[in-house]
Order: sequence, then structure tokens, then C-alpha cells
Amino acid sequence: MKLEENKTFNGVMLNAYPDSIGEKLADTINMLKMPEFKDVFSLFYILPTFFNSDLDRGFSIIDYNLNTNLVSKDDLKALEELNIMLKFDIVLNHLSVASPQFKDLLKNGEKSKYKDFFINWNSFWEGNGTKNEDDIIIPKKEFLDKLFMRKSGLPILKVPFPDGTKKPYWNTFYQDITYHKISSEEICKITSLPLNKAAIISEKINTALEANQDLSTINFDDFNEFKNDVLNFVNQKATYLGQMDVNAKSELVWQFYEETLAKVKSFGCKILRLDAFAYLHKEIGQTNFFNKPGTWTYLDRINEIAKKNDLILLPEIHAEYGLNLHDEVAKESYQIYDFFLPGLMIHTLEKANNKALLTWIDEIITKNYKTVNMLGCHDGIPVLDLKGKEVNGNYNKGLLKDAEIETIMNTIMDRGGRVKNLYDPSGKKISYYQINATFFSALGESEEKLLLARAIQLFMPGIPQVWYLDIFAGKNNYAAADKGGSGGHKEINRTTLSNKDIEEGLKKYIVKNQLKLMRLRNTSSAFLGKISCSASKENELEITWTNKNEFARLSANLSSLNFSINYSENNKITELVF
Repeated sequence: MKLEENKTFNGVMLNAYPDSIGEKLADTINMLKMPEFKDVFSLFYILPTFFNSDLDRGFSIIDYNLNTNLVSKDDLKALEELNIMLKFDIVLNHLSVASPQFKDLLKNGEKSKYKDFFINWNSFWEGNGTKNEDDIIIPKKEFLDKLFMRKSGLPILKVPFPDGTKKPYWNTFYQDITYHKISSEEICKITSLPLNKAAIISEKINTALEANQDLSTINFDDFNEFKNDVLNFVNQKATYLGQMDVNAKSELVWQFYEETLAKVKSFGCKILRLDAFAYLHKEIGQTNFFNKPGTWTYLDRINEIAKKNDLILLPEIHAEYGLNLHDEVAKESYQIYDFFLPGLMIHTLEKANNKALLTWIDEIITKNYKTVNMLGCHDGIPVLDLKGKEVNGNYNKGLLKDAEIETIMNTIMDRGGRVKNLYDPSGKKISYYQINATFFSALGESEEKLLLARAIQLFMPGIPQVWYLDIFAGKNNYAAADKGGSGGHKEINRTTLSNKDIEEGLKKYIVKNQLKLMRLRNTSSAFLGKISCSASKENELEITWTNKNEFARLSANLSSLNFSINYSENNKITELVF
């Protein structure tokens, strides 16, 4: 389903968590009601802490009900009154271990209605591998080598069943298991031993937990007859965080999708981002990332549900440019995310060279891609996406050469960025994935570069999506990233702004001028027309939008970072010089 070519869908999109500003979504809405934000945004991509979740800052969904700690029905009504349409996520590939479905599996085990809602690793690979000493099937090498991994090690979480066994379930993304100490009194209840003897067992257990020891190796000595019962209790007492892959071969999963899409529509959703959809289809002998034709089958099926709910789908996919997956998705009339623009923008400004950017713009125009673009976002700055790729023995070029991509990465890291990597099945790093930094810090905290980057973004084809922190020239938050531990790299670009931060920010040149540019993009009818690009020199850039009698033209010098915008409105021509 394509976006309608109208003013609303050609407007500017805000991107934020419900609590990115102040404490609740109501604080962001109050900001949007300020005169400085009048006519700046037509859409709002609210990240999934809008729903009930417990991990990965919202992308581990418990259920798709309103998170009433952050969101109210009054907020939805207020956004509707502001004529701001909403974009949400559905995380197609996984659900939280705290979801009702997974909790039922933990409680009822093999008798659970949802036994096949998730993917038992051993059942999936049965007959196609060999069990190891931990009773986990290791797939045959020819299958294992093909698997695309998002973390080191096998993508599994061992789940305790009521009968005391542990079953490996597919877990592509995050997991965290916390074992809790056991008291002597709890041992007494399990074993009927007197308190003094129960204390001996509890000390053994708790000492092992402190030492990170495998509990099954504990020597219970004279109390060995109680070992299984005690360890089962410890396992049942453990708390889990994790994003468990769902089994799209189960009709219960598709019933869940039906219910979810109807629910988000009732919240005012118009655009639905399909997070992690390319991991949903799993098949032995394939990579388990955008398997074909299975992924297309699933995408068609979810699109039929979307059409019933008047929802526009935006499949989210990170992959090398050389794979041409962006082109394949676009040819099926889906919107695509322009994950290429952030890296291209940094390259363009740092090298004062328009060549790579113009190549990408020409492809968008020629192939009539419907894009949502961005600079910063809740995630990182993509770099893998820019690369070339060998496909069927032929090498497809990337938008940038590997050496140019390496330069971008080094530049951002020299400016304080943090790195996220990809791994092969053995745990060996095989590639950079993305770099985490605010876009302002990635540009060396140059206000001139940020303002020109914003202007170019707003003149790009597609819907410009704007990260809230970039509006206020947010800098890398190292303290938040360090506090987040090994998985906290993304917090570097997720600083919560107070209401006072907003008031102070609105006095700044960089904020005022970004809002001025976004308001033009959001309101000018010129951007409903056709786009053309020209450049007489590699350090210059000119982008023009024309719609009947109206036009808007960006003329930029990539070396000096100076630019001007000429636009018409009601037969009057205005020039903005920066």
C-alpha cells in the first residue's frame, strides 16, 4: 500500500519516546502546542514504550495495550486535535518472556495452548544436527554456517518447564536471566529438613550463585536426594528478560497479529513500522534473515491485515545496499526506510563532495521509491547499509567504498561514538553494524553542519523523520551509555529533555532555524510536486521542488557550509540565507 500523495503524508515526522521530553507523553504534547512548534509536524513516530514492555527500551513487547504510566487516552485525543497522525511499531519477530503467551508456556509447559506459539530450538532442528552435552541440538555445519546472527553464540534461551526440564527456545535478540538467592526457610519447605540442615544447602546454593557457578555441578553431599527438587525451585524462582522469537507457522500468531493491528488502529495509528520482520521466516538451510520466498509470503499476509485496518506498512530492514533488498521491497509498493542517508550525509559534509548523495537521490527519483528518511534516531547511525555485497558470484557496488565507510566510522568514533558489531555462529565479529552517537556529535558538534544537514534532509524525497534530540543539538551522553553497561551503547543518544531544557533550547539559533526549515517543509505545497537536482561543482548542491506555480530551492556550498533557500508562496518569493 503506497502513501497517499497529500500534504499530511508529505509532512515532517517527529520521532521520540513517550518520555523523551519531561516525564510523560503529555509533556511532549504540551511542547507541540507551543507557538514555536505551530505547523512544524504532521506526523509523530512514538516509540514502543507507548505499549507495555520490559527490555530494549520498548522493543520487547509484553502486550500492545497503552502503557498508562506514560500514555493516556487524553493524549491520543490531544494529538488528533493537533492533526498529527501517528506511526507505531509492531515487533513481528518476537515477544517478551513476560507476555501472557510466554508466561502461559512457563506455567503449563507441554500442556500450554502456546507451546507452538514460540520456537523450540530442538524441535526445529530435529534430524538436522547433533545434541551436545547440554541437550541442545547443534545444527549441521552447512546449516549453522548460513545463520545470520545478531549476537555471539547460539540464538537460544533455556526455558524452565514445570516438570523440571529446560527447553531451548529461539531467542535472536536480547536475554537476561537473574538467579535469586534461596533462604533456609525456603529449603525447609521444599525438603522438610530442620532449619540447621536446610542452612547447609542454602549456603551451598548461594555461594555457587555468587561465584557464577553452574548449579548442576554443586555437590549436595549427604543431601543429594533433595538436589533435583532444590534446583528446580531455584530455576523456577529465576527471573527472565528476553525477546522470544514467535513461530509464524502457528495460526495463533496470526490471530495475535490480527488483534494487534486492530488495536493500534484504535489508538490512531496510520503508519505501522514492521520491526524485525526480516527475521520472522525461519527455514532449515537458509540464513533466517529475509528468507525467500517465505518472507514475501509473510509480508503479503500481514499487508492484507493492514489493508483491513487502513494501515500503511513500513517494513524495517537493515542490509547492505549491494543486496538490493531495499529495491525489492520498494518494487512491491512498500515504503522503505532510507537508512543510507545518515552515513551519506556525514560523508557528504566531511568530504564536501556531492557525488554519492546525488547518486542515491537519482535512484530514489528514477525508481520512484517512497521513503522515510532520517539523520539521528533511537538506534544508531547505520554503516553496514552503505556497503556493497557479493550476490551469486557477482559483486554489487555499495553507495560508498569500504575505505570511505571506514573513514566515517573512524570519524564518528574519534568524536566519541560507540560501536555495535555483528557476529558469526562461532562468536567471531564479522562486521560493524552501526555506530551510536547523537548526529550533532557525529558532525563534530558543528551547528553549521547540523543546520545544513537538516536542510538537505528536508529537501530529500520522502518523509523527513526528525529525532527530538537533534532539534536541540543534543550531545553524546557518555554517562548514560556507561550506566547502561554492555547493552547501553544506545543510551548515548536518548537523553531525556526537561521542560526547562525545551524553554532554554528555543532561545538558541540552531533550534530556531531548524524549526523554521521544518515548518517550510511541512507547509509548502512545492514539496507536493516534482524534485530535480543539479550541481556544477562537486562541492555544491542544488535541489529544487516545483508544484504548478510554487517552488522551493536549496542552494548549498558544501565547503563553506553556507546555503540559501528561495521559495514562493502566494505569488511572493522569499529568500532565506544561512
